[in-house]
Amino acid sequence: MAKLLKQCKLFIQGFLLFNLLWFVASILMDTNVVPNPLDIYQNISSLMTAEIIIHILYSIKRIALGLVMSLGVGVPIGILIAYSKKVNKILYPLIYLCYPIPKSVLLPVAMLLWGMRDGSKVVIIFLIIVFQVIVSVRDSVVTIEPSMYQVMKSAGAGRWQIIRHVTMPGILPQLLTSIRISLGTAVSVLFFVEGYGTEFGLGYYILNAWSRINYIDMYMGILVISLMGFALFILIDLLSNVLCKWSSIEE
Repeated sequence: MAKLLKQCKLFIQGFLLFNLLWFVASILMDTNVVPNPLDIYQNISSLMTAEIIIHILYSIKRIALGLVMSLGVGVPIGILIAYSKKVNKILYPLIYLCYPIPKSVLLPVAMLLWGMRDGSKVVIIFLIIVFQVIVSVRDSVVTIEPSMYQVMKSAGAGRWQIIRHVTMPGILPQLLTSIRISLGTAVSVLFFVEGYGTEFGLGYYILNAWSRINYIDMYMGILVISLMGFALFILIDLLSNVLCKWSSIEE
């Protein structure tokens, strides 16, 4: 609870400072492109309609599908690479090559293969997160103390029991940290990928408002997608506090 309160305090401080800088910029630049933040907040009640809720739900659905797919693929591959030297020699060079490639450049390929609707967008989010998951899982497994495995083996535990009771708890803190970082990137890329082949999603909402030269709606969309990213960030933090209590105690 103390950690959560500290995070809320940091958020409030950052939010106030950000709005102060925004307010100063709007005065200095004196253009409709950078409106006064007070104008945005005065219109915030008109934003919370059924339409914007639909856009939010579509964006969350795409991120959730990409995240679930990334965990389903990345965690087993990461564990397999850490446990098997042969698999590591085969797959890790490929991961090392593909990891730094900006996944957004693959959007045209994804749209050709999976269409212009949800399929291509989920695939891009999947590609953004999955490599981060694989690398973090592999690195986490390597750092687990060998004595932990020896204790389990001496107690007669099988392979799956060792993975369940030693490997999974051991990789969880770093895995959640990597997911937190990846989700931030996924939300930012969401703005780009939702601009094509769809009429729903916060990225589409922002680009549509921009094309209509409706800067108030555009900034409200930016505000909503930013708050959604922050909410996902806090959600992962809460999961970390609940699932990794021993890590918090050590800190």
